[in-house]
Amino acid sequence: MDFQGFLNDLQDWELSTKDKATKTKLQKENVAKYDFSRNSDVLSRVSSSFASEDVPDAASEKDLGNEFFKQKKFKEAIDCYSRSIAFSPTAVAYANRAMARIKLRRFQEAEDDCTEALNLDDRYIKAYSRRATARKELGKNKQSMEDAEFAMRLEPNNQEVKKQYADAKSLYEKEIVHKASTALRNTVEKVGKSKTKVNGNSSINSVSNVNQKSGPTEAHHQTKSNEQKIPVKESLLLEEINNKDTKSGSRTQGQVGNGSKEGYNASNSLEQRNHKTRKPEMKASVEQLASRAASRAMAEAAKNITPPTTAYQFELSWRGFSGDRALQACLLKAMSPHELPKIFKNALSSTLLIEIIKCVASFFTEDMDLVVSYLDNLTKVPRFDVIVMCLPSAAKEDLRKIWNEVFCSEATPMEYAEILDSLRSKFYLG
Repeated sequence: MDFQGFLNDLQDWELSTKDKATKTKLQKENVAKYDFSRNSDVLSRVSSSFASEDVPDAASEKDLGNEFFKQKKFKEAIDCYSRSIAFSPTAVAYANRAMARIKLRRFQEAEDDCTEALNLDDRYIKAYSRRATARKELGKNKQSMEDAEFAMRLEPNNQEVKKQYADAKSLYEKEIVHKASTALRNTVEKVGKSKTKVNGNSSINSVSNVNQKSGPTEAHHQTKSNEQKIPVKESLLLEEINNKDTKSGSRTQGQVGNGSKEGYNASNSLEQRNHKTRKPEMKASVEQLASRAASRAMAEAAKNITPPTTAYQFELSWRGFSGDRALQACLLKAMSPHELPKIFKNALSSTLLIEIIKCVASFFTEDMDLVVSYLDNLTKVPRFDVIVMCLPSAAKEDLRKIWNEVFCSEATPMEYAEILDSLRSKFYLG
C-alpha cells in the first residue's frame, strides 16, 4: 500500500468514526426528547386530575359542617368547623362550632368558642346570643343576662333575642331573691337559737319551733340585746316586724293579763290579722332586701374597675354604673383616651356619645387636660362625623348647652378655651 492509499484509508476511518458519534448523539437527543414529552404528558394528566378534584378550604369545610348540622350529625359538624378554623379562623366558624357544641351539651366549650368569636368581631350578635345560652346552662345567670342584653341592643327588633333577654333577666332576679331569702332565713334561725326571757317568764323555744305554730311574725319578740346580734342587711326587716309586734302587744297586754274574755278575743283577732298580712309584708321586705343586696353587689364590683378593651366591655360596665355619674367617671379615667378609636371602632352610638360627654363635663374642672384629650379622641372614632350630623335636635341642644356653660364658660382658661372652641366645630355646634 502506497502512502497516498494509507491517507485515504485514514480519512475514511475518521469519517466513519464521526458519523457514528453523530448518530449516537442524535439518538440520545431523540431519546431525551421522547422522555421529556412522555413525562410532560404524565405531569399534565396528574395536574388535570388534581384540578378536577375539590381541594379542602375554609369555606368548603364550613359548608360541609352546615350540612352535617342540618342532618343533626353534630360531632361531624364540629370536626368540619374545626378544620375551617384551622384554615382561616373567623367569628362565624367559631359561633357555628359553639352551636354544635351546645346541641351536644358541651356548654363550657361553647362559651369559649363564642368568646373567641367576639374577640374577632365584638358586634357579632349570634356569638352573644349563643354565649348567653351556654352561660345560662352553666348557671351563670348574670353573665347570660348581660350577653342577651347586649345582643338586644345590637338588634332591638329581634324578637328571639328579646325573649332570650327576658328569660335570662327573670332567672337572674329569681337567683337574687333566692339568695336574699336564704340569707334572711339563716339569720332568723341563728336568732331563734338563742333563748330569751319574755316578761320575766321562763325561756322560750327557738324561733324555728314557734314558726311552726304561729308563723314567723310572732317569732321575733326578742330583747334589744338580741336584736343587736342581727346583721345589718337583715336588721331592717326584723326591726319593722318587731315594731309592729311591740305596738300591737302594748294594746292587748293588759287585757290578756287580766284573763278577760275580751282580751282573749282581741288577742286572737290580732293574730288573725297578722296572719293575713304576714305573707305580703314578708314578700315586700324580701324584695327590698334583694334590691339592697344588688346595689351592694354593684358597689363592690365598682371597687376594682378594669380598663375595657372592647366596646362590649365598656358598655357593659357603663350600664352597670347607670345612675352613678361618679362611678362612670371612674371608668373613663381608668382607660386611656387614645384607646377610644380602637375600642369603639364602629360601635359608638349617638346615645352613648352624649352620655360620655356629659360625664366628661362633670369632672372638667378637676382635670381639663384629660377632658380635652377625651373630646379630641372621640372625634377620631370611626363614623364620628356621621353620628354627630345625625344627632337629634334635643341631643345637639344638650351638647351646645354643655359647651356654653361648662367647656367655654368665663372661668375656662384661655389656652383650653381656644382648643375647645376648635373642637366645637368638629361637633357641628356652630
